[in-house]
Amino acid sequence: MEKGRLQRLGDAPAWPRVAVFGAGAVGCYFGGMLARAGEAVTLIGRARHVDAIRRDGLWIASREFQEAVPVAASTDPAAARDAELVLLCVKTPDTEPAARELAPHLASGAVVASLQNGVDNAARLGAILPNPIVPAVVYVSAEMMGPGRVRHNGRGDLIIGAPRGRPSSGLEAIAATFERASVPCRISTDIDRDLWEKLALNCAFNPVSALGRARYARLIAHEPARALLREVIDEVVAVAAAEGIELPAEELMRAAEALARAVPQAISSTAQDLEAGRPTEIDDLNGFVASRGSALGVPTPVNRALHALVRLIQDGGED
Repeated sequence: MEKGRLQRLGDAPAWPRVAVFGAGAVGCYFGGMLARAGEAVTLIGRARHVDAIRRDGLWIASREFQEAVPVAASTDPAAARDAELVLLCVKTPDTEPAARELAPHLASGAVVASLQNGVDNAARLGAILPNPIVPAVVYVSAEMMGPGRVRHNGRGDLIIGAPRGRPSSGLEAIAATFERASVPCRISTDIDRDLWEKLALNCAFNPVSALGRARYARLIAHEPARALLREVIDEVVAVAAAEGIELPAEELMRAAEALARAVPQAISSTAQDLEAGRPTEIDDLNGFVASRGSALGVPTPVNRALHALVRLIQDGGED
């Protein structure tokens, strides 16, 4: 990373210029929080959201506040051309197409932070973009209520870090930018492990919430569902171990319980996608675990079954 440039970005009261590519729930929440704090932010997304944001501002309905936040918005990837920090918030299957759309417009020193699910987005982005890539673990419950309107249900914190074997300079400035906008942002010493921990929680909550049509609090309170979550987590732990990453199964189950307590009314993004008829990220969650398990000789029958059931609904077709 360009250490001098990012150090300057962290010097108060200067703010980096930020572009958010993928103005869905996650992008609108974090971009909106930065804009609300005085950051120069441009949201890049679909026309129906962009039109509403240009007309009325970005409406954020949070437990702490409800207000319209003035923020620039565009449908054109070229709107990222002046950004010093780009938050990539597209769904994981759209990672490579998004990188190719952004590539002609990014400044050479722009840092791209991947605010996405999955464990391999940084590598996928790095194969296309010459820019510094920062993986982030995202903990937030948010959903779009309508065009240009995001509802924040709970949490809203980030973990950032440098993948193993890559330089880590500049992370302090990025974290400081979020912290000044009231977004907790921790710098990890082992971001790969943190990404796998989040993958385990996503693999547990996303499909079971979707297939069971249940919010997180009910999943933890319902004993058969709770046992299913644990089986999913145990399989992810086994696959991670085969990848050389040690995850604590007991701590992950406690983290799942804590997440359900923190956002009891949350419903997974997979559930939201299926309800809206959109493609899900299931191939990069349980499907990824099943695929890696197969390659590494680790059985993953529960993840494989959940992946198949979500795909069955997603792919539709005639009875």
